[in-house]
Amino acid sequence: MSAAFKVLPEPPGLPEPLPEPPVGELRLEEVLGALSSPLRLTIVRRLLLESEEFDHSCQWFGLDRPKSSLTHHFKALREAGVTRQRQYGLERRSQVRVEDLNARFPGLLALVAAWTPEPGALSPEL
Repeated sequence: MSAAFKVLPEPPGLPEPLPEPPVGELRLEEVLGALSSPLRLTIVRRLLLESEEFDHSCQWFGLDRPKSSLTHHFKALREAGVTRQRQYGLERRSQVRVEDLNARFPGLLALVAAWTPEPGALSPEL
């Protein structure tokens, strides 16, 4: 199902990923909980459909949110196992764990990629 979105090859010399659950410990209720926010769904959908590089900083998304709010949302995605984050100096960059999620929950990412936000769904949230 990953044919619907890009999976870019891993470049050499990447920093180690930040702590995340191993693929065998990914839990559907935690993944769905992380994806329950329209903002987080939008983040994952954009990474799946619009990635220009292997991973992206939060500025790439162009979201009009306070840094503390964005940090919370990116952390929720990482801790649930939806995204992988790496620290590049002061910047954290994210990518979707496509292979891991497809192995654990076949079809889930295709649903996320096919999702379209309702008008106004991305109004500021806490």
